[in-house]
Amino acid sequence: MNPELPPPIDRFFRAHNTGHTEDFNALFTADAIVSDEAHEYRGAAIKEWIDNAVEQYKPHAEVITLAPTGDKTIVTALISGTFPGSPIQLRYQFTVEGEKIGALSIGV
Repeated sequence: MNPELPPPIDRFFRAHNTGHTEDFNALFTADAIVSDEAHEYRGAAIKEWIDNAVEQYKPHAEVITLAPTGDKTIVTALISGTFPGSPIQLRYQFTVEGEKIGALSIGV
């Protein structure tokens, strides 16, 4: 992946691209929040969200840019898969807490 991503974010995109959804549970804090497509996911719902997305859309991310801003890291990625309009450029806003992701917001 280019550019060099912080370890928790790098692990997120590696799991995303390999389809190893079982790796996602270890990536997020116990009280993490994910916002995607006007929905919010917490706890076990995060695993269900990613399982469904990977099964339905077979997404693959190519990281384009990385921009640390205070306590957040903004990643822009080109996402391709089996969804209408593929590929699409998305903006991922991560809040990293230690070695885990505490919050993630995904949008265009």
